[in-house]
Amino acid sequence: MSLDTHLATLEQRHSALDDEISSALTKPAMSDEEIRELKRRKLQLKDEIERLRTTHA
Repeated sequence: MSLDTHLATLEQRHSALDDEISSALTKPAMSDEEIRELKRRKLQLKDEIERLRTTHA
């Protein structure tokens, strides 16, 4: 998988998590712990995207 393809995939996953978090915040059915986990995963993706960009820039 090329770097550009990998970055695009990570960015799509990051965006999907952002949408999921936004949706979860409007629904009381999701616990605070579940929302924290989504935010943690989103931050991990952001960190990986930034690491790849700076390493391969």
